[in-house]
Amino acid sequence: MRQRRPLFRALRARARLTDKSEIRVETAAGIITPRLEADGEVTVNMGAPVFEAKRIPFISDSDALVQPLEVDGTAVEITAVSMGNPHAVQVVADVDAAPVLTQGPLIERHARFPERVNVGYMQVLDRGRIRLRVYERGAGETLACGSGACAAVAAGIRRGLLDACVRVSTRGGDLTIRWEGADNPVWMTGPAVTVFEGEIEIDES
Repeated sequence: MRQRRPLFRALRARARLTDKSEIRVETAAGIITPRLEADGEVTVNMGAPVFEAKRIPFISDSDALVQPLEVDGTAVEITAVSMGNPHAVQVVADVDAAPVLTQGPLIERHARFPERVNVGYMQVLDRGRIRLRVYERGAGETLACGSGACAAVAAGIRRGLLDACVRVSTRGGDLTIRWEGADNPVWMTGPAVTVFEGEIEIDES
């Protein structure tokens, strides 16, 4: 089994792609600039959360922070937020018992989310810690979701449930999310490791 190595260390030592502590990465959502911290973790500016319904997009007559959503005949309460992609965040008593695999796909394709939505289930442990499971649009439940962690913390802070710095525990590991509110960006810090290396041959004929 290939040993996991921190991403920046791999880029420096093996791939020799950079010797910098910050790199610019182009993604579908725009340019991000991961920063290597002294402890080996990586911090990324994830942008400011958006709660305005039409910008998420979420079909609603208001921008109320907590909104009812009818799912299979049952009303659930969600907070809709965009982190460059749409999220619907629920607060639950126990993420292990949350209906992620049954309810998640119904919310993902709900008619009020015209571009579909990532569905987050957040258990608040205290003002600085949460547990999280996310059903991602087009993928199903994943072990971790960075934008989902940011969306959940931003929703929790706006709802008065969380402080500005929160440890997020997912089934794939832990992240630290910081948000000072208003139009400030959300900062995500966590481990970055090499999980795959390979080669591909391209037929140019």
